[in-house]
Amino acid sequence: QVQLVESGGGLVQAGGSLRLSCALSGNFFSINAMGWYRQAPGKQRELVAAILRDGRLNYADSVKGRFTISRDNAKNTVYLQMNRLKPEDTAVYYCNADISYVVRRDYWGQGTQVTVSS
Repeated sequence: QVQLVESGGGLVQAGGSLRLSCALSGNFFSINAMGWYRQAPGKQRELVAAILRDGRLNYADSVKGRFTISRDNAKNTVYLQMNRLKPEDTAVYYCNADISYVVRRDYWGQGTQVTVSS
């Protein structure tokens, strides 16, 4: 059973910083990608940032230059450093893992709220 446990959300003023963590546990052969998505009220879930197995990084245009995704392979943990936060970054942030075991599939964390006040 694969589990993703997120931490690090909260309330911050515009211009501030937060760091999200997501720890992966369970049985799997390989991690194809890990990343962060977010969903604001009334909007669709969108990709924020992802790190692929080969180390390539993907970022949404809206966060480029402000957010940094990184991983600790020894801990199976991915981080999202969010700087210069804006009110429009307010959303529930979900960790995602693309895992290969018996089959390849996506797993999701429970979500963590990030609120940026103006």
